[in-house]
Amino acid sequence: MLNRRTLRIKAMQAIYAYQQAEGSDYLLALDQISDDFAPDLNSMEVQDKKLLEGKKQIAQILFKEWYETRQFETEETDKEIIDAVNRAIVYYNNIIKKDYKHYSSLMLSAVERIYDHYLGTLQILEVLVSLIEEEEEKKEKRYTAATGPDVKSFLRNRVVHRLLNNESYKQHIIRRNISWGSDISEIRAVYRNILKQDEAFLAYLATPDPTLEQDAEIVKHIFKNIIFKEKNLQSLFEEQDLNWIENKTIVKSLVNKTIKIFSEETDEEPVLLDLSANWEDDKAFFEELYHQTLQEDEKYEAMIAASVKNWDVERVALLDKIILKMALCEMHIFRSIPVKVTINEYIEISKLYSTPKSKQFVNGVLDKMAQELTSKGEIRKSGRGLIDNK
Repeated sequence: MLNRRTLRIKAMQAIYAYQQAEGSDYLLALDQISDDFAPDLNSMEVQDKKLLEGKKQIAQILFKEWYETRQFETEETDKEIIDAVNRAIVYYNNIIKKDYKHYSSLMLSAVERIYDHYLGTLQILEVLVSLIEEEEEKKEKRYTAATGPDVKSFLRNRVVHRLLNNESYKQHIIRRNISWGSDISEIRAVYRNILKQDEAFLAYLATPDPTLEQDAEIVKHIFKNIIFKEKNLQSLFEEQDLNWIENKTIVKSLVNKTIKIFSEETDEEPVLLDLSANWEDDKAFFEELYHQTLQEDEKYEAMIAASVKNWDVERVALLDKIILKMALCEMHIFRSIPVKVTINEYIEISKLYSTPKSKQFVNGVLDKMAQELTSKGEIRKSGRGLIDNK
């Protein structure tokens, strides 16, 4: 199932994308100043290109100063220049606000898409059942004598039947609008060319009266050895989700646990799993982590600069800085998460996503800063976190 590390990674990716967009937005604002002082080719008046170029350069310098200090104080009196800078500032602030919301929304939808993949993967069983029924219907219309394995026996699989007739499953599929649509052809090809020739599947079909355990085992086999391995299906999943490689493990875990739930002898109606054990809390956690890290960016930048005095903070890898800022944010605002847990989590993330030397760098900086901030009383933990930080 989804864990907090995955959420930290999604937040990190969103923050990285936002900061890349911030640089692009800055360049777009400079381009707007260039447009303001571009010669008007439709004007009947003579254009003083040198004068326009000079005004453009002054305006861009003033905008760069504002960008670095967020203060616009100048002795410049040329109204054209001042107006151009003000327009650039307004333009920059507007698009950066849009990007801030945009990447927050993308971050959330990227996580929720994992759940859609879980539902879509389960729905493959529904597609297989419909393909078998379609195939059998055609045989009956043509009065074709039965040849080969009796695939109809798969329709009696109790785990498949329980899942596809489950109210929780049906409601989730409808609510999330899950459908394979035109991509059903890929599943059809897997059914005809792989599943119908699979030894384990053929052995199951030849079993006269399979047990519930055997029903469950063949469903596990289909997912584990065919659906999660077949190359064309994997390529399709990657097209649907750019992060499929890292999300695949979560989807597999959800599917395996679902099969287990629907394989149990019980009179109670099973329900599908949620994305995590407490999705609302987890959602609040990583949304706040994203927002607070960006809102306190300057504060954390200064703290990092003070802590790495022997380094030029500008030369620290961008991803390492984001990781450090997120860790500092987590230490400050999430009082129930132990400092040791936070440090270990971001060390592991740095090993996966940053440079080969990032692990040692992140470990050293965070350990030092955590000790200093704790001794100053700036990091306060409660409950389990307090115990862990003694």
